[in-house]
Amino acid sequence: METKNFFHSVTLDREKCHGCINCVKRCPTEAIRVRGGKAIIITERCIDCGECIRICPHHAKQAIFDPISIMDEYEYKIALPAPSLYGQFNNLDDVDLILGALKLMGFDDVFEVAKAAELVSDATRKYMLRPDIPRPVISSACPAVLRLIRVRFPELLENVLPLHPPIEVAARLAKRKAAQKTGLPYEKIGAIFISPCPAKVTAVKMPLGTEKSWVDGVLAIRDVYPRLISLMRHVPASQELSEAGRLGVGWGGSGGEAAAVLKERYLAADGIENVIRVLEDLEDEKFYDLDFVELNACSGGCVGGVLNVENPYVARAKLERVRKYRPVSCNRLPDEDIMPYAWESPVEYEPVLELDADLKVAMEKMKQMREIEGRLYGMDCGSCGAPSCKAMAEDIVRGFSTEESCIFKLREEIQTMADGLSRISSVLPKASQENK
Repeated sequence: METKNFFHSVTLDREKCHGCINCVKRCPTEAIRVRGGKAIIITERCIDCGECIRICPHHAKQAIFDPISIMDEYEYKIALPAPSLYGQFNNLDDVDLILGALKLMGFDDVFEVAKAAELVSDATRKYMLRPDIPRPVISSACPAVLRLIRVRFPELLENVLPLHPPIEVAARLAKRKAAQKTGLPYEKIGAIFISPCPAKVTAVKMPLGTEKSWVDGVLAIRDVYPRLISLMRHVPASQELSEAGRLGVGWGGSGGEAAAVLKERYLAADGIENVIRVLEDLEDEKFYDLDFVELNACSGGCVGGVLNVENPYVARAKLERVRKYRPVSCNRLPDEDIMPYAWESPVEYEPVLELDADLKVAMEKMKQMREIEGRLYGMDCGSCGAPSCKAMAEDIVRGFSTEESCIFKLREEIQTMADGLSRISSVLPKASQENK
């Protein structure tokens, strides 16, 4: 498969990598190996969940995002703050302080992603009224989860909600509104998302469900946060900028989207390992009475993204403080039509985990894998640079490794050689005595 079709916001700094295999063991799609003492990322398998960034003790994994100077590239600049941004500040009672600080930072306008989230929630409720859709409906808001389903759980794609995520809806509405207000063409209007995670960067650079994203840039919350802290004290008290209620702000934490759907039979899971377990159970049809499933790759939801500054669980508590001062919801669709929020193109299976496009060849390789795995020790220690013995067997079949990479097989060979040398050394003195 050609890797040139894949953009990734998670990168590796080889100079900082110590080859410690922490990332290898935690990657949900087995996209990382250690070869020659350094980690490598298998590009087509990576879903940019950021788990390797979170787990790496040497900070060798890094996220790509835009510098704040990207604002200078546009004549009219719109900030798209994620709901999780509100959970980064202490004792925050008024969201308008953050929105006002964004304008003082240099943005001409602010369009809350939480506002778009309420519109997407309303569109979701209308979509779920259809009797012909597969149940349960799986949220498509987390781009890392959507990519995970695309490569590892293709049978569940028909259950995925075919609606654009709130960041994309926010960008489209904001740019249309700005174009009407200013008369400027779209290319001179910059919709800049303030993101909690690298997966959102990938969703902008290589979107699913549409050919091109309307988001023009992605800033990290951790870059914007210190500037906002210094500017918030200068925001006029009379400003009323927020247009989102509890339902929209709640999207920043796990369970917020599911609660906004207003269905009792829902499930919300966060943390990539928990997400995988839920998807496996969904694939095995273990859930039979669910209407909606919300899945977030980061622990705690978007507040757990690696581009945030606050502990995810503390941030979630702070987000709840913000929510209680908001009305329930401020935004509804103007009519029954949800088409403006729907994908323009379907998200299709990406067969990056297949052994071969030819089924007969793939089955033969699977047989070889099982034979090789049977000769290994089943320790799943990661010392070979692969996450498990099964993954190592796959690497061997694909031609990327050999059985000698297994430390236990190597130890066995060394022991065999040592025993042989020992026998030789014990025979030599006797032969020498006989010769005398």
